[in-house]
Amino acid sequence: MNFHMTEEQKLLREGIRKIAEDFGLEYWREKDAKHEFVHELWDELGKNGYIGVAIPEQYGGAGLGMMEMTMIIEELAKAGAGSTVAQLFMLTPVFGGVTIHLHGSEQQKKEYLPKIAAGRLNFCMALTEPNAGSNSLEITTFAKKEGDHYIISGQKIWISGVDVADKMLLVARTTKRDEVTKKTEGISLFVVDPKDPAITLQPIEKVGTHCVRSDTVFIENLVVHENQLIGEEGKGWDYLIDTLNAERIVTTAGLIGTGQLAIKLAVDYAKERKVFRNTPIGAYQSIQFPLAKISAEIAVSQLMNYKAAWLYDQNLPNGSEANMAKLIAGEAAFQATDRAMQVLGGYGYSKEYHVERIWRDVRLFKIAPVSEEMILNYIAQHDLGLPRSY
Repeated sequence: MNFHMTEEQKLLREGIRKIAEDFGLEYWREKDAKHEFVHELWDELGKNGYIGVAIPEQYGGAGLGMMEMTMIIEELAKAGAGSTVAQLFMLTPVFGGVTIHLHGSEQQKKEYLPKIAAGRLNFCMALTEPNAGSNSLEITTFAKKEGDHYIISGQKIWISGVDVADKMLLVARTTKRDEVTKKTEGISLFVVDPKDPAITLQPIEKVGTHCVRSDTVFIENLVVHENQLIGEEGKGWDYLIDTLNAERIVTTAGLIGTGQLAIKLAVDYAKERKVFRNTPIGAYQSIQFPLAKISAEIAVSQLMNYKAAWLYDQNLPNGSEANMAKLIAGEAAFQATDRAMQVLGGYGYSKEYHVERIWRDVRLFKIAPVSEEMILNYIAQHDLGLPRSY
């Protein structure tokens, strides 16, 4: 095992660090307050080639991989973005870029990947449904084949970024659940236009992640040409596994950066704040020990996430590693932000000191994109060999 970064990776980190500092804490606080998408940052990332880091060079990308994408996200998160920045990379580089690169037709690759790499095409994904939740195989959105096109109807929920998306990766059944032998069969992936009149959006009010809007999506008789089908009809679940594992890896990268940011905010404050006697509160073990423990957990999750990203880039199984890293990072990042708020006391609860925003945002990622409970189910079944519990 080699834990050294390549020269290319070092240069990548240095370059993204400069951009991340230009779009730091103040920028994200303002965008959060206005509930605005971070268009300026996204444009800058596209212009400098960071959005297309994992897209092959022949399609306008950098030809690197998931490992490099994690490094970009970490730097952005710890410079001030927090965990929400990981969602941006889920939406377009993963839902759009990864899915089409690995499973799209040559026509789809030529049409979409160069635009994604340049930051000129935003994606979202519509998978989750109100009556299915984490049980994605029970989705009922249905695509009926008629000649050279499909008619799709259904309802999706918690669809992030759909308001600024140019294209949507839509997951639907092409064979109904009670008509397949295996429940993983009969699911298909489509690239559709979220601004089509057949699609209606209803925004969801949220506690945090205000820079990325989430909606309930209603689809009624959406007409989609067969050339917008990704891969083979009915094989979409197999393709989606690659997308979902990549989603976990980028989520974890954002959580690691967030944990590092929260620890830094707490440490900087604890070095200066004096109460009761002329000694910084950072000298107290009650302040030091929790921060030290959480810092160790963040470092452990980072190593596991790097392993997951490396395996992903080698086209090797990575589901267990991606899930474990996300489990540890989700809890550690939440504890880091919560402890930072405790260290800052009343100031931590004010908007002036930034901790409250990253605290609000990071709480989501103990639930999404996969909950802690579902990860534990996965580990118990796939790694420990225990019976399926759900």
